[in-house]
Amino acid sequence: MTAHLVTLRQKSMTWWTFFRVSIEERLVYRADFALGTLMRFMQVVILIFLYAAIYETVAPPTNETAAAEGIETTAQIQGYTFNNVIAYVLLVYISRAFSSMPGLTSGIATQVRNGEIKKFLIQPVDMLGCLMLQRVAHKLVYYLIAILPFAFVFFLARGYFEDGWPSLEVMIVFLVSLLLGFLLGYFLEACLGLVSFWLLEISSLTFVYMLLSFLLSGHMFPLDWIPSEPINFRYAVDCLPFKYLAYFPAAVFLGKVSGEDMYWGLIGELAWVIFFAVLARILWQRGVKRYSGFGG
Repeated sequence: MTAHLVTLRQKSMTWWTFFRVSIEERLVYRADFALGTLMRFMQVVILIFLYAAIYETVAPPTNETAAAEGIETTAQIQGYTFNNVIAYVLLVYISRAFSSMPGLTSGIATQVRNGEIKKFLIQPVDMLGCLMLQRVAHKLVYYLIAILPFAFVFFLARGYFEDGWPSLEVMIVFLVSLLLGFLLGYFLEACLGLVSFWLLEISSLTFVYMLLSFLLSGHMFPLDWIPSEPINFRYAVDCLPFKYLAYFPAAVFLGKVSGEDMYWGLIGELAWVIFFAVLARILWQRGVKRYSGFGG
C-alpha cells in the first residue's frame, strides 16, 4: 500500500512538473495572444455588414425612417433576428477558442514521421496525457492574456445581446458544453494525428477535416439555417460531432436549444468525447505495435 502511494505521488509530481513547465513556456513566447485575439474580432465587422445586407434583402426597410435607423430587429431568418445572428457569431468565437487545437494533428504526425514519438515509448510518460496537459496550459495562458480583448469586444457589442444574460441553469450548461467541446476537439484531432502510424502523410486528410469542421460546426452560420427539405441535411449534421465544436454552446446561450434538449445535447456531446477518447487510445496502442523507430 505504501509503495503504491509513493508511486502515485511520483507520477503526480511528474505530471505537475510537466504542466508547470508548459505554462511557463507559453507565458514566455505567447505575448501575442492579446493582439491576435483582437485582430480576429475584426472579421466580425465584415460579418456585420454582410448580414446587414442579407437581412435588408429578406426584410427591406418599409420607409425612409426605417432605412435611416438601419435593419429592422423584427426581421428573422429561421428564428434569428439580425441582433441574434451577430451575437451568435461572437459566441462562436468563444466556442472555437475552446475546441480548436491548432497544430495538434500535424504535430503528432511530424513526431511519428521523424521518429520523435519513440521518446514516449522509452520514458514513463503517456503521450496522450502529455499532449493533453500541453493543451490545457495553452488554453489557460490564452484566456489569461486574451480575457481583456474578449471583454472589450463583448462590451462594445452588448447591444446585440437583446435578451441579456441567460439564467444560471443555462449558463452552467453553456460552460459545461465549452469544457466538453475542449475535450472533443482534443481527442478528435488526436485521432487524426494518430492515423499517421498508417499514413505518414496526412495533410490531405487534415485539410478535409478542417473544411468539414468549418462548414458543419456552425462556424460560418447557424446550423438552424440548413434546409430540412427536400433532403433532411440538418438531421445528418445533427448526427455528426462537429456541431458541438461551435454551434451547440452558442445556441444554448441564446436559448435556441433549451429545456430537455440542452441536457440531451450534453449527453450526446459526452458520448462523442468518450468515443473519440477510446478510439485515440486504441489507435495509439495498435499504432506503436506496428511502428518502426527511425529518424531523430
